[in-house]
Amino acid sequence: MTEKSYGGNNGVREHVGGKVTKVKSSPSVVKTPKATSKKIVSNSKLNEDLNELDSYKKAGEIAKKVVEYAKSLIKPDMLLIEIAKKVEDKTIELGGEVAFPVNLSIDDIAAHYHPTIDDDTKATGLLKVDIGVHVNGFVADTAFSLDLTPDKRHKELIQASQEALDSALSILEKDPSLNDIGSAIQQAIQKRGFSPVVNLCGHSLDQYQIHAGITIPNHANNSPHKLEEGSYAIEPFATTGEGKIYEGPASNIYQVVTPRNVRGDTARRILEYVWEKYETLPFSLRELQEKFGNIAKLGLRELEQNGIIHSYPQLIEVSHHPVAQSEHTFIKTPEGKIIITTR
Repeated sequence: MTEKSYGGNNGVREHVGGKVTKVKSSPSVVKTPKATSKKIVSNSKLNEDLNELDSYKKAGEIAKKVVEYAKSLIKPDMLLIEIAKKVEDKTIELGGEVAFPVNLSIDDIAAHYHPTIDDDTKATGLLKVDIGVHVNGFVADTAFSLDLTPDKRHKELIQASQEALDSALSILEKDPSLNDIGSAIQQAIQKRGFSPVVNLCGHSLDQYQIHAGITIPNHANNSPHKLEEGSYAIEPFATTGEGKIYEGPASNIYQVVTPRNVRGDTARRILEYVWEKYETLPFSLRELQEKFGNIAKLGLRELEQNGIIHSYPQLIEVSHHPVAQSEHTFIKTPEGKIIITTR
């Protein structure tokens, strides 16, 4: 699940939506987190004693199977709501948990679209499928694009994003800088005659955190910083347009950022439910509609007004040209070994 780049070129920042306030004494309605997140990037190390590496690997293995299933499942004009339910059900069937609502973004919507319960949107055009699986809170984040047009007009654009991903992954063993990774992505996309989306980026991962503070650029950015040991997602976006996105309407995806007491009964029940199930991982309006009915919208509105949850916006290409996405998750071990968990 992608992150928008909010400026700066050093690759280190706090994600606006992902900054989570951990409370020392949880409100009575919010249960204590399952585990204190063990930082694995920037300021700390992979802790193999806690089986983090095994959890990351297992999540990746499940994610690969879910991707294969999704590719065999999706057909033109299939309802997005049907795709979302089946993909997430398959994740659970295979022994994983949903790390974030599957993103099903069409054409110029680069990322962050998830259908509501009554959504009649169909799979058409250039569809990006961004899938997240977690095991014990440790996440595998992977994405692919499908050309659902009759004449397959987006074939080369998809190839550009995939080649950019392959190019970036191929240099990781050489301990590249963030600039080196971004440059590899940019050159591969431009070689095909397309543009990278420069204000979308890859990101570090942490336990129960999709965006953990490190950003990986999709273009050369002059940053000398190198990746420490930890878990990361690289996700190039290629477009026939200008190569920038803006924040559009709500995506129907939310995240708890400040767990605390709230007055409304519905809002309180929703907060209890999502904190117990997801902690700081994103969740969908659709799931809450299925569990609580349409009153879920009112509960979410109260939680958002009180600054307890963050609503993700759709990320839309500024010139409204189609966008293709490819993504894999990898781990850099203390010895510098690269393990691509989702390939």
